[in-house]
Amino acid sequence: MTPTPIPFNKPYMTGRELWYIAQAHANGHLSGDGMFTKKCHAWLEAHTGARKALLTHSCTGALEMAAILAGIQPGDEVIMPSYTFVSTANAFVLRGGIPVFVDIRPDTLNIDETRIEAAITPRTKVIVPVHYAGVACEMDTIMDIARRHKLLVIEDAAQGIMSTYKGRPLGSIGHMAAYSFHETKNIISGEGGALLINDESLAERAEIIREKGTNRSLFFRGQVDKYTWVDIGSSYLPGEVIAAFLWAQMEEATAITNMRLSIWQQYHEALFEVEAEGLLRRPIVPEDCQHNAHMYYVLLDSIETRTALIACLKGEGINSVFHYVPLHSSPGGREYGRMFGELKNTEEFSDRLLRLPLWIGVENEVDSICEIIRKFLAVQANSAAFGTALK
Repeated sequence: MTPTPIPFNKPYMTGRELWYIAQAHANGHLSGDGMFTKKCHAWLEAHTGARKALLTHSCTGALEMAAILAGIQPGDEVIMPSYTFVSTANAFVLRGGIPVFVDIRPDTLNIDETRIEAAITPRTKVIVPVHYAGVACEMDTIMDIARRHKLLVIEDAAQGIMSTYKGRPLGSIGHMAAYSFHETKNIISGEGGALLINDESLAERAEIIREKGTNRSLFFRGQVDKYTWVDIGSSYLPGEVIAAFLWAQMEEATAITNMRLSIWQQYHEALFEVEAEGLLRRPIVPEDCQHNAHMYYVLLDSIETRTALIACLKGEGINSVFHYVPLHSSPGGREYGRMFGELKNTEEFSDRLLRLPLWIGVENEVDSICEIIRKFLAVQANSAAFGTALK
């Protein structure tokens, strides 16, 4: 094991990011919607089939735009998992919406589609599937439920770029979707996101909301003779520096994904025997889902084992993390949302999940990391403190 600390994440650069930023400056356009933003929009539309793609300053911003486009009013209910990042809920709470938290599946840790329909009430407006770890939710079932109950589906695909469900890109299936380009994601711009519009009737208003409630985009396309304030909105677009950096990443998206998949598979193979011995559980990816290797996680037998393993890895200079604290158990979740039924899987797996370092360049350390985990868990298994068998 190298004495150099191994970070949990290390942002990857293709080598052209700074050159494209310099080009943006030379073009004399550093505010939003310049040449590189247009390139990124075109790439997203080509790779997902979305009717309209709009870069945003963050995935949070994209979700907030989606909540406005969905027409969320005070008291409207939005069905989502509790096992997700706070932005999934906050975007709707800001409009007065009420998150309704349902449990997750034990295999993928995605929203349990079999629990959604029972959670629907006359106030339900939206279903928000969150594609955890870049593994798709059961979207055919979710879209069928939404169609029968006349609901919108907004995919939280923050972790899902370059992943597919039955051959369809994540983000292309719901009425709208949000991507993240935060530095911890696969394709990055430091901060950044995108809103994908798959329902063409929402496209024009999305541009207006993104441009502070003005019809500025229509003006620049020559569709109106002047632009003015026509709707609610805010400044959701990123600057051209962000877009230039992102374009360099998009050009190499396939190569980046393949390198991450190779590292993910390296972890998966190295931990096969450890799982066979009943010491942990590896991720489960359904056959009809192609994931993007956004993360590699393991499920341990208890929170005590996880806490001890994090400390062990830290002692070896390896940074591992857990997430999320379930939203329904947080102060904000208790105030602004409500649970539907028991959230047993959410509570159990949030205590047991541990994420391991996965970034391009860590491949030389994966076998050593896995060997430390194997030795630690073997000792734990022989102690009286080791918990119940893994599921």
